[in-house]
Amino acid sequence: MTQQDEATAALADLVETEKIQRLLFDYAYHLDMNHPDEIAGLFTEDCYVSYGPGFGAEGRAAYRETLGGIGSFFAATSHHVSNIVVDFGPDRTTATVRSVLHAWHRYTRDRPDGHFFGQYHDELVRTEKGWRFARRELRASGVVDFHVKKQIPIGRAVS
Repeated sequence: MTQQDEATAALADLVETEKIQRLLFDYAYHLDMNHPDEIAGLFTEDCYVSYGPGFGAEGRAAYRETLGGIGSFFAATSHHVSNIVVDFGPDRTTATVRSVLHAWHRYTRDRPDGHFFGQYHDELVRTEKGWRFARRELRASGVVDFHVKKQIPIGRAVS
């Protein structure tokens, strides 16, 4: 591979990384704006989503059903995604993505605001409509007054 070919490939990866970051940011935006149809549209038909042990969905239709309560359960949310790491598959049509999340939740019921600190672990595929989530798993490093009582841990090493 020539230096020009390497530069072209690196530039293409940067462009695709920006598109993937936009997907993650769009997910957070639509979640905070209470747009369940738009959120579901960011996933493949056969997606798998896990927000905790026993809490998630398989398939876009089932996932869309889980989003039905976000408007009645939350008065407001704010999701902050950072530290995004993208690893492309060999054919550049798949990617594994890890990102860090801080999410704040104001509930419609009288209870303290909830905070979630953790990571998203995603598997993405490039489709005709752009990058889409095929698998999304939420892993926790810590919570404060959060409504989901059991989380998947981030897998932090113990000394």
